Amino acid sequence: MRTTKGPARTKAKKRLFREVKGYRGGRSRLLRTAKESLLRSGQYAFRDRKVRKREFRKLWIVRINAAVRQRGMRYSQFIHGLEKADIRLNRKMLAEMAVGDPAAFDAVVQQVQQALQAT
Repeated sequence: MRTTKGPARTKAKKRLFREVKGYRGGRSRLLRTAKESLLRSGQYAFRDRKVRKREFRKLWIVRINAAVRQRGMRYSQFIHGLEKADIRLNRKMLAEMAVGDPAAFDAVVQQVQQALQAT
């Protein structure tokens, strides 16, 4: 007697279509297209988790650079001064300070300028 996948195949298809629910057109209705879309979406998700980190770092650098230039310095000078002043703040926190707490950022810039003048 010939055996078929029967219930197992139905369950697998149900799971697949549940995962691609919301995709446009045949990507949510056709089996082969849905499988391909799901594979590709997984690849995009994997890749873009790393891209997101790059994008945020770029954004923080742009924000810090803008804030530092308003105070008469360049970004590279500021980062060098942070190392000389032994201030260990990451770019994310510096960008948050530049946007949300300008007074604290001014204090950091003052310390950096003093450290740069000391040498």
